[in-house]
Amino acid sequence: MARIAGIEIPNNKRVVISLTYIYGIGLTSSQAILKKAKVLESIRVKNLEENQLNSIKKIISESYQIEGDLRSMLSLNLKRLSDTKTYRGMRHKMGLPVRGQNTQTNTRTRKGKRRSIAGKKSSSAK
Repeated sequence: MARIAGIEIPNNKRVVISLTYIYGIGLTSSQAILKKAKVLESIRVKNLEENQLNSIKKIISESYQIEGDLRSMLSLNLKRLSDTKTYRGMRHKMGLPVRGQNTQTNTRTRKGKRRSIAGKKSSSAK
C-alpha cells in the first residue's frame, strides 16, 4: 500500500478514488491534484511509479490542509464561535441544527434518540 500524508491508501483502486481516503481531499480535489502532477486518473495505485507518487505527495503537502491540521482548524473555528457566544456557536454547543432548519419535527440526526419526559403519557398508550 502506498502511504500519503500518513494514510495508507488502497493499492487496488484507481488513484483518483484512493486519494479521497485522505481526510480533506474529495473527488474534485483529487482530480485537480492528479492534473497538476500529470498523472492519469485511470492508473491503479499499485502501478504508480515512484516519481509520480512523490509528485502527488509534494502537491498535497504544499497546497492542501489535510488530516490532523484540518480537524484542529475546524475544532478551533467551532470553539471560537461558541466562545464569542454567537447564535451559531450556541446551536453547535446545544447539539441543535445550525442553519435554520425546522426543529419541531425533523431533527433527529442532530438531537439524537427521543427521550421521554417523566410523568407524560405517550399518545399511543390508551
